[in-house]
Amino acid sequence: AAGKLEVSMPAVVEVEIGGTARLECNFYIPGNGSYTYINWFYVSADLGEEWLCHITGSEILEENTDYKGRLSVGEDKALSISKVTVLDTRTFVCQVGAGSHGEGENRTELHVYKVPEAPEITANSAGISVQSSDIPQIAQCVSRNSFPHPNITWHKNGEKLQPEEKKVKIPTTLTRESSGLYTVSSTLFAHVTREDRNSLFYCTVHYWLRGQSHTVESQRVNVTVFYPAEHVKLQVMPSSALVKEGDDIRLVCEADGNPAPVFSFYKRELEDNWQDLSSLADTTSGVLDLRGVNKSSSGLYRCQTLDLDDMRQMEKDVELVVNYIEGVHVKMEPSSPLQEGDSVRLSCDAYSPVALDYQWRDEKGSLVGGNQLFLSNLTFETSSNFSCKVIAPSVPGLEQSKQVAVAVQGKPRIVAISSPLYVRQDEVVNLTCKAIAFPRPSVHWNVNGTVRAPEGSPWCFLGAGTLSLSPGRCSNAEAGEHQGETGINFFLSHCV
Repeated sequence: AAGKLEVSMPAVVEVEIGGTARLECNFYIPGNGSYTYINWFYVSADLGEEWLCHITGSEILEENTDYKGRLSVGEDKALSISKVTVLDTRTFVCQVGAGSHGEGENRTELHVYKVPEAPEITANSAGISVQSSDIPQIAQCVSRNSFPHPNITWHKNGEKLQPEEKKVKIPTTLTRESSGLYTVSSTLFAHVTREDRNSLFYCTVHYWLRGQSHTVESQRVNVTVFYPAEHVKLQVMPSSALVKEGDDIRLVCEADGNPAPVFSFYKRELEDNWQDLSSLADTTSGVLDLRGVNKSSSGLYRCQTLDLDDMRQMEKDVELVVNYIEGVHVKMEPSSPLQEGDSVRLSCDAYSPVALDYQWRDEKGSLVGGNQLFLSNLTFETSSNFSCKVIAPSVPGLEQSKQVAVAVQGKPRIVAISSPLYVRQDEVVNLTCKAIAFPRPSVHWNVNGTVRAPEGSPWCFLGAGTLSLSPGRCSNAEAGEHQGETGINFFLSHCV
């Protein structure tokens, strides 16, 4: 081999479209001899060998081919081709002649490539039914402007999909554009299940570059899956255990189908008689609002669903319990009129389907627990309005109150300013008389036969007079009722 002309070239040269391909031609001539000529040509399947240029020691002769203007030869006799296109994907031959050493040649495969653009994926926007008899289209994937053409695979939730008879189809279309580049379109057809409502589909473009496999993935897409409901849920919001009279409550009906079915609402009136409440409900969202419920709102409610796809009906019932308090009653023993020194027992009672607590309060806010309140040694000051509050501890906010008036009768008591009063001649004096009694006493002022009876409050009656009196004169005030009378004298003394 050391005495033979040898030509060596790389087996493959890869270059991207639009770039410059450099084809090296290395040769060995025994005895350090020189070449006589170098010929570059390519092999055409249709035309055979097509000459590109002829190189001698003093000149380079370029043939009139499609490569004219794109060729250049370096000092090392390497051939460079600029602005390569897909048509340059050929076999190029370097032929070296060395006189008596003969002729030798070798060849390089020029591979031109264009990395494919990121794939565009378009999901089915109309939605797919799990009950579809035909295999529905899931999505379409398109890869543009590549050379050579790539391959496309499909994936669901990270797992590769394979064609499967009557279940999965993946047809592919290959288009050669006028530029010589390829557009590849792949469509995924597959049956879906209700679990696919959360599945993510994507396509992957596979291509080779410099002997290595590369991939480009599309975006993930989700498709709308239509499936019938399997379960229906009806619930009271807030929780039925906490509903009380006057509350606004909402019945919410949910079905796990897609699209949502048509909802209807009913309330059982008699054993086999149901009142249609659908006119009060939102039949598309499955919501029935009941405002200001009372105990008659309690009962069995039903939600019924209708799937418009297969006309299948489903239903669910829920019991609504409206908690209430009624019949709050206050009893006073004895019920006869009360006198000072007497005792009285106040009892409070009510009905509710839940346990009740009782609280007694007087007008001052003093609190006593239990449904009974015992008052002894009654006085006028005991007279008051007492309130019984009935509370349902298990139902926050459920309570009612009722008041009872405790009135203590007795002889009027009068409180007045001290006497005598010292005044100056012709001075105007205000005299005040306060009488406490029940029932309402009458208050009279008696000055030289003049009688006056002012108004007062229910328990504390106030009479006032503005008198111009001479020293030594007196005024008498009396408070009277059927229990007796009480009087007080005011004495006026002259102050010099």
